[in-house]
Amino acid sequence: MRPGIALIGRLVCLLAGIWLTCAGLPAKAATTERIVINRFSGVAIEGFDPVAYFVDGAAARGTAQFEAILWGAVWRFRNEGNRASFVSHPEIYGPQYGGYDPADIARGVAIAGNPRFFAIVAQRLYLFSRETNRDAFAADPERFLYEVGKRWPALLDQLGQ
Repeated sequence: MRPGIALIGRLVCLLAGIWLTCAGLPAKAATTERIVINRFSGVAIEGFDPVAYFVDGAAARGTAQFEAILWGAVWRFRNEGNRASFVSHPEIYGPQYGGYDPADIARGVAIAGNPRFFAIVAQRLYLFSRETNRDAFAADPERFLYEVGKRWPALLDQLGQ
């Protein structure tokens, strides 16, 4: 066997081993947080202002000028008033289930919600991974919340590990 080919073969085996070892890491890392955050910046819900959903009825990005740190995450807001409201009442303005999609939680999996797909039901904010999940939830929130109530405690324990 020629030395160059043997070296290439060893490198391929080494890279394949590294890939197989690390292949599951990103998915696990993406679902080990109790709050949906960017694992590099620490910003929650992609920097969207959680209070704006209530005040403006729309998804709106916050700015680095108006930030608060709560629950191990950086939250961004459009203005000081929204920041103050959130800090005073995070249980009201923060996304339910840490920003995970309640329709997916009802199926037994924790998938991050997309801040662009949201619903406010009973004065609480819910984020969804897909538009179809939001629409199904909006049609029968009580059914979804019942299923979420059964599955969320176990999923929350898994996320905390």
